[in-house]
Order: sequence, then C-alpha cells, then structure tokens
Amino acid sequence: MAYVINAEECTNCGACEPECPVEAISEKGDVRVIDADACTSCGACADVCPVDAISEG
Repeated sequence: MAYVINAEECTNCGACEPECPVEAISEKGDVRVIDADACTSCGACADVCPVDAISEG
C-alpha cells in the first residue's frame, strides 16, 4: 500500500523527496504529495520525516 503525507502535519521541509528511490514525491502548493501509482511502499520517506506526517495509506 502506498504511503501518504498528511497535509495538515506536513511542514514542506522537503526531507522526504530526495529519499524516494522512485521519485514519487513532489511539491504541490504548501505541502509534498506522494504519487500512489509510483510509490513502492519502501518507507524511506517516512523514516526521515521530522514531524511524522507520512504513513502507510
């Protein structure tokens, strides 16, 4: 199951984006978003999120 970013908790710090091995994370407005079709559910993004805004969807 793809990971998701909780928009209310995301601070748009960008720490997650470079960690994604398939480049499924992008910036959209004030937050980062994960493309569910591209996400491989590796969890690398969740491991580096400083505010724990990323979880399995």
